[in-house]
Amino acid sequence: MSNPSWQPVPWPGHQGHQPSMLAAHADRERAVDVLRAGFAEGRLQQSEYERRIERAYQARTVGELTMLVADLPQGPAPQQQMQMQQPMMGVPRTFLPAPPPTNGKAIGALVCGVGTFFSAGASAIPAVILGHMARKEIRERGESGDGMAVGGLVLGWLSVAFWALLIVAIVVSAP
Repeated sequence: MSNPSWQPVPWPGHQGHQPSMLAAHADRERAVDVLRAGFAEGRLQQSEYERRIERAYQARTVGELTMLVADLPQGPAPQQQMQMQQPMMGVPRTFLPAPPPTNGKAIGALVCGVGTFFSAGASAIPAVILGHMARKEIRERGESGDGMAVGGLVLGWLSVAFWALLIVAIVVSAP
């Protein structure tokens, strides 16, 4: 799959670095991530992939690492230039932007919702309140955790409905 006569091109992540600059552990790991992606996409045969991985961990300079990954795609552009919201398929997680933070109230809503089983429904109202507050904040701030907020809401409302039906049944069946 690879061409033995490939010519190296500058590594986009190291455009300002000299080829003779000593490589850091992070530089080696980035090169290994690029090699893994190339292997996973079928761009490298296993024997060549293994040889390049070994050479990446033995590399002393950025220039040596550049030579190892020069004929492979280098991953997406830096985060400031990336306009896509969906993760790219086949791109190592290292190159993707960090996910948005999880809303704390959504976590609280889910904990309170699950807690209704252990608290005889006492945490149902807090689960519903936190769930609604979390969903509003998630929409406004673009945070993650909507599923947890919905889970807390559902468990909270189910608990409220269960206890309401139980009280109605007791009142109706009383003499």
